[in-house]
Amino acid sequence: MSRRVLIVDDAPITRLMIKDILEFHGYKVVAEANNGREGVDKYRELKPDVVTMDIVMKEKDGIAALKEILAIDRKAKVVMISAIDQRELLMDAIRSGATDYIVKPFEHERVISAIKKALGET
Repeated sequence: MSRRVLIVDDAPITRLMIKDILEFHGYKVVAEANNGREGVDKYRELKPDVVTMDIVMKEKDGIAALKEILAIDRKAKVVMISAIDQRELLMDAIRSGATDYIVKPFEHERVISAIKKALGET
């Protein structure tokens, strides 16, 4: 059974790039969301195996959404995605319970290694 992934990012091109990488490696993208509020709703509805979550988004940022998802399911696996200059936010995300992180611009291998680590497949 392929692992189910939810992609949360406000940039359609980033969602597409992540989706292409994941599907190429056999993961199933069950949904996409363009902000943290939508991401929390879709997590609650679909209970994916892992979530990729952008940090900086309008409406609800990734750290707030991460905390909400972990409140719904403390075993949730969430991999944060951020720009290189957002180190403080990344550290906050890790302290808040994120499983791992990916820095943009991301490399194909880094995306897969973060997902595998989150799922305990390494």
